[in-house]
Amino acid sequence: MLKERRLAAETVAEALFAAEKAIDEAITQTAALAGLMPSTRRNANLSAMIGQDAIMGAIETMQALGVARQNIVATHKQLSIAQRDIGLGAVSFGGGGEKPPEPIVTKGNLHAVRDVA
Repeated sequence: MLKERRLAAETVAEALFAAEKAIDEAITQTAALAGLMPSTRRNANLSAMIGQDAIMGAIETMQALGVARQNIVATHKQLSIAQRDIGLGAVSFGGGGEKPPEPIVTKGNLHAVRDVA
């Protein structure tokens, strides 16, 4: 049973990392395009009115990609919870660097305590 859970988690993790990478790459490429258009227009001595709709399209695409990245990060967080729920919390599935610590939730005068040991 553990073997099946681990295999399932690895399969989902690989797909998640591929999606995160694709979104980051799309952001990088779209940012390059958005930056290239005004400088290319300037270098060609063209009016600022030339290509304005195209630049706005690239900027709007960047905004949509920002939302997509925010959503995939939320998906990642939820999958991390599911990973713990199925007993694989101590297993590392990626080499994407250290995750930031989970925020400490406080309620009223009580404060959550994190085990530092």
